[in-house]
Amino acid sequence: MIAADHDIIVIGAGMAGASAAAVLAEDYQVALLEAEDQPGYHSTGRSAAIWIQNYGPPDVRLLTGRSRDFFAHPPDGFAAHPLIARRPVLFLAPEAQRAALAAMLAEGIGLASIGPEEARRLVPALRPDYAVAAAIEEDAFDIDVAALHQGFLRRFRSLGGRLGLRQRAGRIARGRSAWAVTTADGSLLHAPVVVNAAGAWGDQVAAIAGLRPLGLQPCRRSAAIIDPSPWPAEHWPLVNDVAHTWYARPEARTRLMVSPADETPVPPQDIQPDELDIATGIDRMQQALDIPVRRVEHSWAGLRTFTPDRSLAFGWDAHAEGFFWCVGQGGYGIQTAPAAGALVADMIARRDPGPAGALLPAIDPARFG
Repeated sequence: MIAADHDIIVIGAGMAGASAAAVLAEDYQVALLEAEDQPGYHSTGRSAAIWIQNYGPPDVRLLTGRSRDFFAHPPDGFAAHPLIARRPVLFLAPEAQRAALAAMLAEGIGLASIGPEEARRLVPALRPDYAVAAAIEEDAFDIDVAALHQGFLRRFRSLGGRLGLRQRAGRIARGRSAWAVTTADGSLLHAPVVVNAAGAWGDQVAAIAGLRPLGLQPCRRSAAIIDPSPWPAEHWPLVNDVAHTWYARPEARTRLMVSPADETPVPPQDIQPDELDIATGIDRMQQALDIPVRRVEHSWAGLRTFTPDRSLAFGWDAHAEGFFWCVGQGGYGIQTAPAAGALVADMIARRDPGPAGALLPAIDPARFG
């Protein structure tokens, strides 16, 4: 049970809440509340993340780029081993996606056009008749999601932050000078600032506080693990089509993770994979790669939560003093976490966020009315 006064209460201990809380704890007394038995259970814990500069809307791409140095050179003691491992991204263009590839190459950063033969050298299982053109993003990498998340939580606790598990908010009310948050176990916390980092449950947290929702939409993303034999896939890049209707990436050295890149709208929940989505992902992958799939070894699903315009929502609520939104990360929350956490802390502390300040109008929650 947590029962004390704080400067800031962060609701949600997934990657968004943990990264912001770790930076905020440098200057404030912070309580971090998580509804589940473990932090990051719903989205963070089910993410197979890769850092891709050319992924997401402009606000996401800026924070992705500003997070790169942190991943490559984390603070001393942040993690016991490197957070990243090189993994290029291969974009394949069937004839119908040729124009989309040209647009991607014109707008993207660090992308290089390659021919189908070079693509087959990188991924020997590529069917000769699938892609008419391709591009490679060499400067991409796998992210150790668990190490990153635990690093932020460890940093948070080392600074005196208080993490409460199984602390679902049951009542959130604004008093004369502070918010009062009552949790499921009866804990009562007070703080002038509440940070809503509840992901798919962000609108529900706002409703408990008596505030208008932003229109957040959780979406299901499904994935499966298969054996790519007879192909040794360990050193393949992540492979996807330009339209992002499927992707495959090596997993655990000898396996391949396959996804239909689905975004099926669902209510916030403990999401489970859909068999049809898994079958669709495998079928799309097999149209491109000559891999016989004898069985699905494991499948799972996670939640990706978007705002109505699919950009981030970071900022103060327009109608409630001290209520800060940190939601709408979609599928980009891992690769943007270092810069996003720093930006949220700067905004709450009312510090100059530097170049990231250019994003503030685009990510202001007030844009939704």
